[in-house]
Amino acid sequence: MKVLYFAEIKEILQKDTDQFQIDDEMTVEAFKQYLFEKYPEIDGKKFQIALNEEFVQPHEKINQSDVVALIPPVSGG
Repeated sequence: MKVLYFAEIKEILQKDTDQFQIDDEMTVEAFKQYLFEKYPEIDGKKFQIALNEEFVQPHEKINQSDVVALIPPVSGG
């Protein structure tokens, strides 16, 4: 799966994309836990998950062919 990082997450990880290989589908919540184990520096950061350009709920499934985006909250001003 392709993963896109934006804003604060992109700055912390110092990259804007990743490619992960998953053998089976996983929930959005399980994917977040996987990310926190791989990148502990983003654990506790607030962000929403978009799956194929649509925001999703924690129970929804991610497949190998999906594009996942981590989008931190946007502040106005």
